[in-house]
Amino acid sequence: MSDTGTDDIGTANTMRGRSEESRLKMWLLFRMNRFYVTALLALLIFSVLLVFSATLTPSLASEIKSTDTIETTFSAMIGVIVTGTTLVVTISQLVLSQENGPLGDQRKRMSDAMDFRTYTSDLFNSVVPADPSAFLSQLVNETERRAEVLDRLIGESDDAELVEQVSEFVDSLHGNAKEVQDELEGSQFGTFDVLFAALNFNYGWKIYQVERIMSEFDDSLTDEQRTALDDLRTALTMFGPAREHVKTLYFQWALVDLSQYILYAAIPALIIAGGMLIFVGAETFSGELFTISHISWIVVAAFTVTLVPFLLFTSYILRIAPVAKRTLAIGPLILRESQR
Repeated sequence: MSDTGTDDIGTANTMRGRSEESRLKMWLLFRMNRFYVTALLALLIFSVLLVFSATLTPSLASEIKSTDTIETTFSAMIGVIVTGTTLVVTISQLVLSQENGPLGDQRKRMSDAMDFRTYTSDLFNSVVPADPSAFLSQLVNETERRAEVLDRLIGESDDAELVEQVSEFVDSLHGNAKEVQDELEGSQFGTFDVLFAALNFNYGWKIYQVERIMSEFDDSLTDEQRTALDDLRTALTMFGPAREHVKTLYFQWALVDLSQYILYAAIPALIIAGGMLIFVGAETFSGELFTISHISWIVVAAFTVTLVPFLLFTSYILRIAPVAKRTLAIGPLILRESQR
């Protein structure tokens, strides 16, 4: 018997467990509110620049007095804000432009959606939920039900190795399914919670294990057992396009939000940059706070505010890019070394 695929039939129930990445990294990338990430990045930049302004020689205060630092910095930031905001919003609109099209294209989209809905309705033998989290939860529940049928039928086999492997596989599937269903319960689309729960269900690895068992133990399987394995594979296969559809919808939703938030942030950023350029000079603020000149506090704070549109963009990309990378392949293709 080949050892390929027989090691680690069961996998960790969460994406973090399978990727062996730190809890802090996963929390920052996926769980933390994007506004909090933006604020954290802004605080980091503000703190570092403030330390530099006070410790480096010559100090920021002396540079402002002897050069046109304020004018140079904030005139450049006005151009960056206008150009960057326009570019980000344009890219977002290009991504969303696929939603626009003639009647024929829209009719095709509707037909494809209804075909998928009809197929999953036959899979469930019931009405397909309209809520994305409930739909994914029902798909996961269906894989559990079919796994239980498989486990019962395989339990009657005389092949001890087959029984052991299927039992380990089904136990792992139940643990993973329970984790995902707990996370999906009460999750609302528009937040990242629904997609995060879907990412935790490693359906591709499970499809591979079903196919491996069907091939490796072909001589030991009865027709009824093969049918049960095929039924389980069908349910797992349906989870792939369902998750990808939810992922696509989330990306589009997030891009719309991002475009709005960047526009909202760009207006005060422009006001601050313009105000610094027009009204603030080396002698505008005097005195010190915690041994750091007031003008240094003001310039660093204003510069940080002008960066907020870019930091918002960064915070969203820090989530979207890893999700896209983790879902490049659909089906039983394992791209990440830690999950092979």
